[in-house]
Amino acid sequence: MNDAEPVLRLTVFISTLAAVWLWEWRLPWRALPARPLQRWIGNLGVVAVATVLARVSLPLMPVGAAAIAASRGWGLFNWIEAPAWIEAVAAFLLLDLIIYAQHRAFHAVPALWRLHRMHHSDLAVDATTGLRFHPIEIVLSLVVKIGAAFAFGIGPWTMLAFEVVLNATSIFNHANARMPAAWDAALRLLVVTPDMHRVHHSIDPAETDSNFGFNIPWWDRLFGTYRAEPTAGRAAVTLGLAQFRDASASRLDRLLIQPFVAPK
Repeated sequence: MNDAEPVLRLTVFISTLAAVWLWEWRLPWRALPARPLQRWIGNLGVVAVATVLARVSLPLMPVGAAAIAASRGWGLFNWIEAPAWIEAVAAFLLLDLIIYAQHRAFHAVPALWRLHRMHHSDLAVDATTGLRFHPIEIVLSLVVKIGAAFAFGIGPWTMLAFEVVLNATSIFNHANARMPAAWDAALRLLVVTPDMHRVHHSIDPAETDSNFGFNIPWWDRLFGTYRAEPTAGRAAVTLGLAQFRDASASRLDRLLIQPFVAPK
C-alpha cells in the first residue's frame, strides 16, 4: 500500500480535475467572475499550503492510522465477525456519515465556521472551489478521520478508497458545468450533483445550511437538511457570502488570514 497509495491518489486527482475542467469548458453552467486566474491560483494555492501543514503537524495520516488499528486489532470492525465486503461498505458509509456530521458542525460552531466560511466566500463555484478549504480545517478533518480509524477499526484500503472518492466527488459536485435535468434528477438519488450542491453555496443563509453531503445525498434526506432547489431558481441563485463580495479576497494571502480578520 505504501507504494500504491500516492500513485492512486495523484492519478485519480489529476484525472478527475482534468475531466471536470473539460466539462466546465465545453458546457459551462455560468460565466465566471472577472479575474478567474486569481481565483484559481488562490484556490489551488490553499491546497498546497494545506498539504504541507498536514504533513508537518500530524505524525500520521488516516490511512496510516487505519493500518495501525488493523495490525493491533483496535476498533469496532476488528471486534466483529462479518464478511470483508460488508465491513468495507459499512465502514465507508460510516465515514461518510461522520463527514456529514463534521460539515454540519463547521456551520453550527462559530469558531469552526470562521474557518469553513473561506470555502463559502468564493463568488463562483467551480472545480477549484472543491479544493478550497482552509488548511486548519483540513488538519482538523484529518484528525477526525484518524480518530474514526482507531475507534471503529476502519480498514486501510477502505480509508484510502473513501479519501480518494471524497476528493473526487468534491471536485465533481462543485463543477461549474451543466447537466441535463433528467440526469441530475436520477444521479442525485445516488450521489451529490453540482446542481444539488450549489444550493449549499447560495448567499441565502437558510440555503447555505442545507445539502451538507459530499459523497452521498441520503444523509440530508434522512436528517431533514435536503433542499431540492434554491428559492431564486437554479439560473438566478447568487453564490457566496454577503459579507465577502470583493473579488480581491480570493488572493492566497487573504484566504489564509480570512478566519482571523473581520469582514470589510
